[in-house]
Amino acid sequence: MAVLAAGALLLAAGCSSQEGMESSAGQGASSPAHSPSASPRKSASPSPSVSRPPADQPPAKGSAKVVSTLTEGLNSPWGLAALPGGDLLVGSRDKGTITRIDAKTGKKKLLGTVPGVAPAGEGGLLGIAVSPDFGTDHLVYAYFTTASDNRIARMIYDENASTPGQSLGAPDTILRGIPKGSIHNGGRIAFGPDRALYAGTGETGDGDRSQDKESLAGKILRMTPDGEPLHGNPEADSVVYSYGHRNVQGLAWDAEKRLWASEFGQDTWDELNLIEPGGNYGWPDVEGTEHQKGFHDPVAQWKTSEASPSGIAYAKGSIWMAGLRGERLWRIPLSFEDGAAKEPLADPQAFLEGEYGRLRTVLAAGGDKLWLVTSETDGRGTPKAGDDRILLVQVK
Repeated sequence: MAVLAAGALLLAAGCSSQEGMESSAGQGASSPAHSPSASPRKSASPSPSVSRPPADQPPAKGSAKVVSTLTEGLNSPWGLAALPGGDLLVGSRDKGTITRIDAKTGKKKLLGTVPGVAPAGEGGLLGIAVSPDFGTDHLVYAYFTTASDNRIARMIYDENASTPGQSLGAPDTILRGIPKGSIHNGGRIAFGPDRALYAGTGETGDGDRSQDKESLAGKILRMTPDGEPLHGNPEADSVVYSYGHRNVQGLAWDAEKRLWASEFGQDTWDELNLIEPGGNYGWPDVEGTEHQKGFHDPVAQWKTSEASPSGIAYAKGSIWMAGLRGERLWRIPLSFEDGAAKEPLADPQAFLEGEYGRLRTVLAAGGDKLWLVTSETDGRGTPKAGDDRILLVQVK
């Protein structure tokens, strides 16, 4: 088990919008001005060459419809992961607990509390993931904030534990020293098609960390399940996979195994990026599309009032992105023609605007279905009876 250290520095930063600070918790720097919202832009970076028949492209226009509410009454839900049988694990950011949700009945079963979680501001128990070898190792991974840092740990889930709330073993920390802050802790983790563990981190309000390759803040990290640097990383002795990020909270892979990430902007542009190893995504030097040499431009961008993105998922040829301040689900149809990954197939579409409040996490549920988690009880929403919820959404 590798233990990697990076200095942890707690910084507070002011906020420049009413979103509740997660998207536009700014540093007072001026932002570039652009015109249209939800604007697809060409990326300055090369992208993998793939080819699929035009018939396999998603339609330019799609749809999204909530078909049922799986469960409700959740407290500050953040991370969501599916077990091999289809049931869900959901984490509470502020309570530090992990709960199992029956995917058919919505019945909740508390598995336990993750020791060491120290919720404050945007920190707490954030992303969770299930080992790709769960059938044999029974491991659940968690990204969480402690009193000194953000870290990733894994726990054995004993499905046969007889004592309620005592199903999780002691955390085994695989990566520590990710800087923490009252804002911009990142927190999404996911296993990729290559069976590597990926993590999106935030720069804690200190933009200089994003460009510092020695810092784990403002990065996308790639590691073995034990937390070690992996072959194919830009630096053989580092888990840093890409840098120049402000606050990454969404990770997903498409049908061609390309990695996509959603990212909070400051005052002007939120982003959807196509991630390449070693890529510099610009923060704090640029926000949104700037066509500056050495920086990768986003594939699509939105006004912070219309997005403030958190989780993303891939289904039916599109990336689906949950919006917090925007209170909507965005659909970004992808093109699979040679070299066409640099821009969406068509303009992004918004669905469910204002119907369920802030939307935190989206997870592919197979075929044309998504799981969608609301985020009204995190201290920045206006909770109603039943909040927070997990919704089942049918898409095309």
